[in-house]
Amino acid sequence: MNLGRYVFAQVVDFVPRYLFNKIVSKYKGDFHAKELNSYSQLLHLLFGQLTGCSSLHEICLCLLAHSDILYHLGIRKTVRISSLARANEKRDYHIFEELGLNLIQSVRPLYAKTAITDVCVDNVLYALDSTTISTSIKLAAWALGKYSKGAVKMHALLDLRGSIPAQIHISDGKWHDSNMLELITYEPEAIYTADKAYVDLEQMWRMNLAGAFFVMRPKNNMKFEVVRVLNGDDKPSTIRSDYIVRLVVPKSRKLYPGELRLVKALDPDSGEIITFVTNNFDFPAIEIANIYRHRWDIEVFFKWIKQNICIKRLWGYSENAVKTHLWVAVCAYLLLAKIKHAYDSSYSVTEIASLIRLSALEKVPLRKLLSKPSESINSNQNVKEPTLFDSL
Repeated sequence: MNLGRYVFAQVVDFVPRYLFNKIVSKYKGDFHAKELNSYSQLLHLLFGQLTGCSSLHEICLCLLAHSDILYHLGIRKTVRISSLARANEKRDYHIFEELGLNLIQSVRPLYAKTAITDVCVDNVLYALDSTTISTSIKLAAWALGKYSKGAVKMHALLDLRGSIPAQIHISDGKWHDSNMLELITYEPEAIYTADKAYVDLEQMWRMNLAGAFFVMRPKNNMKFEVVRVLNGDDKPSTIRSDYIVRLVVPKSRKLYPGELRLVKALDPDSGEIITFVTNNFDFPAIEIANIYRHRWDIEVFFKWIKQNICIKRLWGYSENAVKTHLWVAVCAYLLLAKIKHAYDSSYSVTEIASLIRLSALEKVPLRKLLSKPSESINSNQNVKEPTLFDSL
């Protein structure tokens, strides 16, 4: 029963404390810790993420202003900015990375049965992409990007059933996107969709040998020869062609010796003809096109992360501090998804983030906060248009 606890304290209940303590022990995160242990650091950073603080200064300032209720928020005491910054610089980021990976393992199954619009297959469906966060090369010398500028990349393999990240990798700006393919253990029957930047014939063949499927856009310089035509006169009007093809260039054929399926579909919005390559020969061509269309869901995920979680302005510039910051941001997102499922909330994750941000220091039962008012109360109000995250 809720006894008038603060919303932030109720959110913190969803952090697997016993597991986190085991991770801290594994990495000796509290060795010689005096003012700020690992759990307190996590709470400070989660508070900043969930309440929209843009800097460590804002986090410490806000908590200091509410020092009389810190105990009830689950925070033992506030600390100086220098102590929090030092912890981000020195305490092993793997502590927060491992917490994030464990949250991924517990949250993904909650959304495993989520339907995907216009996609009828039951396979696990992944989208792969990255987002770039600009930074100062003078402050973050390790994070070299293009044109001698500083940049950090967050690479994500997103499970499209629920928009839950299945794998995250953080690198400097020059690390090529296609390198992410080498870090993935491909699942049989799973479908991986990505844009042209991830077209790597050697990795695509490895995917094929693992029994996984891919749906990608071919690079402009890829040359094919048609082996046979599929679907004849039965193809939908939006499907312009459906071929079995083989790579022509000897080097390319050596890297990918098998056959491919080449589908050309009309985008009804732009009128553009879009070409896809896949190693799946059984799905209808329109299904292939619809699967690739959902690749854009990962763009929505990154947009949501940048707009609702504080990563535009980094809270430190060393590699350890940046990775700590970004992994805590991922943990915050996963906690919101976990809370949404736990309370079976009809609000989207975006709306839940807004409600928690505005009510973090209020004494409201979290279940009540995340329950929509009855229709009778809103009968005279305009109906809200659904968002892309309403499926979560």
